[in-house]
Formats: sequence, structure tokens, C-alpha cells
Amino acid sequence: GLVTASGGPTSHAAIMARTLEIPAVMGLGDISKFESGEKAVVKGTDGEVLLHVSDADFEKYAAEAKAYREHLQVLKESAALPAVTKDGKEILLFGNIGKAEDASHACHLGAEGIGLFRTEFLYMKNDELPSEDMQFEVYKKAVGRLGGRPVIIRTMDIGGDKELKCLQLPKEMNPFLGYRAIRISLDRTDIFKTQIRAILRASAFGEAQIMYPMIASVEEIKAANAVVETAKEELRAEGIAFNEDIQIGIMVEIPAVAVAAELFTPHVDFFSIGTNDLCQYTLAVDRMNENIGHLYQPLHPAVLRLIKHTIWASHEAKQITGMCGEMAGDPVATMILLGLGLDEFSMSASAIPVVKNIVRSVTIEECKAVAEKALTMSTATEIVAYAKTVLAEKGL
Repeated sequence: GLVTASGGPTSHAAIMARTLEIPAVMGLGDISKFESGEKAVVKGTDGEVLLHVSDADFEKYAAEAKAYREHLQVLKESAALPAVTKDGKEILLFGNIGKAEDASHACHLGAEGIGLFRTEFLYMKNDELPSEDMQFEVYKKAVGRLGGRPVIIRTMDIGGDKELKCLQLPKEMNPFLGYRAIRISLDRTDIFKTQIRAILRASAFGEAQIMYPMIASVEEIKAANAVVETAKEELRAEGIAFNEDIQIGIMVEIPAVAVAAELFTPHVDFFSIGTNDLCQYTLAVDRMNENIGHLYQPLHPAVLRLIKHTIWASHEAKQITGMCGEMAGDPVATMILLGLGLDEFSMSASAIPVVKNIVRSVTIEECKAVAEKALTMSTATEIVAYAKTVLAEKGL
């Protein structure tokens, strides 16, 4: 188990814990009462840490943990089954990965593609910027493991809570609102073009796709696409193969894009909703601050309306919308998201069997009814309680 004093459920430590299937509770605050050698229970499913547990209670929780692991094992054994609703709607269930080696594990647990390859870890682990050839080998390995299925490679998403040793970034008062992600890439086009060339080269060996993070304006997409075109021209001149029709998408994580999503569809091939930041920016809640963690509510009515509008805009343009934020792997949200029309869910590999089981147990029509009712509610608390009740009634 992993317990931290600060941070939250969408911090990178929490995301890595989910990837590694380690129960975790983040942002507990004062942990000075913890004593080395003391028995404790970490309830990652409920966000609780229990201290001074009696032997009898400890045995009870150990039995619960064993039953939970056995339940997950049953779900994992059905991971190869298709993600198709009871009324025949095919849903794309993808995995989020941080390194090429994770792709195989995601597929083993039922992923049909990679909806988010977090490339920033290539930059964070070294004292020097990764070279084009080094990146190419990593991306090539990832697409090779997917056997022709999609691998959506997100360009460098540095800043906020992710710092680089190899790039000295200025200290900022509000780093989540500052110099980060696509803003750095468009400022340092030398770094950006190196990454784009590596992704393009890898696209000759599988279904690699490009995704820009932290987009706030159409101008940014045009500028990023211009760098892609320059990289393509260079590779053509050098006689290096790549997919001329590589798909390009954007993260929808800034409310401005969700609100005006129909203005962005002419410039991209797909959307992927990054709910971690979309919630943070919509609700003005620092997702790393445990003091206001209770205000971070992915199922807030405003967030759901932004998601609904984004999906509507993409469908009007005959495009798809995915979701690669942590909300995509939350079983409580699954039926609502299906009802809103979400086409692709991408999540930590460990969450795929649970979400796939829900997808295979419901119809789109009943999910639409659940989503419509949820949208009549005025608080996230009501919506969460309602969604949990529906799942419980269905034995999920």
C-alpha cells in the first residue's frame, strides 16, 4: 500500500500506483501518527486508511482484500472478450502507458489500443534531452507491440507538477496555468520537431497517431501542424518512410476548447478529453491540494455538460471523441459516459477489465437514460450516488 501526506487521486504518484496495481490513498494530510511496524489497512477503493486495527478486524479486511483480488482475477480472465454492449455497440477500450513495455501488459488486460502514451517520462528520466533516434526506437517498439492497433502518442506534456532535469524551466506562481506542454513545444520548436520526426518515423511500423496537450486555441493547432508539415518535408527529402496520413488529435482539457469544440474539429482528426485538467480548470480546484480535494468532482454537472458538448461537436464532424483522463477508468462514470456517446475510453491497464465488464453488461439505451437523468441533477454528490445505485441494482 501507498499513503502520502499531499497530492490527490490524479497526481502522477497516484497514476503510477494504479498502473502498478498498488492500493493507494493520496493527500491524507497529517501522517505524523503513523508508527513503524504498526498494522494498518489501506483501502484504495474507498480512500481510507485505518490505524490501530484489532487482530479480528485485520483478518476481516484481509479476507475482503482476498475476495477483491479474486473478483478482479475473474474479470481479467475475460479480458479478451470484445467490448460490445448488450445491444451491439462496439466501444474502444484503450490503455494509458508511460513506457513502451507497458503496452503488452495493457493488451493482456484487454486493451484494443493505446489511447495515451505519456512521452514526458522520456524527458524526465534523463539529464539530457532525448535524441530523435532514441525516441524513434521507443515509439517503434510501442507500435510494434500493438500489431497494427492504434497508439496515440502525446507530445511532451511537461510543466505543472512535472519538472525536467534536462530543461531548466522557470519557477512559477501558478505552474498549472503557466509555461507548459504545447506552450513549451511551440516556443522550443527545435525540441518539438525532434519529437515529431521520431513519431513520424515510427508511424511507418504501425498505427502511430499524434496528440497535442494543453491546446487552448485554433492558432496553436495550426502552429503545431505547421511543424508537422515541416518534419514531413524533411523526411521526404531524406527518403525516410512515414505514414503520410497520420492522424492528429488534441487533448480537450481547457474549458475554452470544450465550450467551442465545433471550431476545432476542422483542424484535427479526433478529440481526447483529459478530465484531470478539465476538472481542475473548470472547477478552479488545484488537484494537488489535499485541503480542497473534496471540491475536485469529475461528475460535477458543469464537467458533464462540457463532455457532452465536446462529444456532440465531434460527432457532427463525423469524428470520434475519446477520454484518457482518470475519469475514463472510474466504473461509477462508465454508464454516464456511454450514455453521452463517448467513443473511446483509455485508462490505466488495471481498470480495463472492470470497465469492460460494465460495457458488456449494459445497453446504450439504458445508458442514455442514466446520462439524461444525471444531467437533471444539480450536484456531483447526487450524480455519484445515483450512478452507484444503478450499478448496484445491476450487480456491478
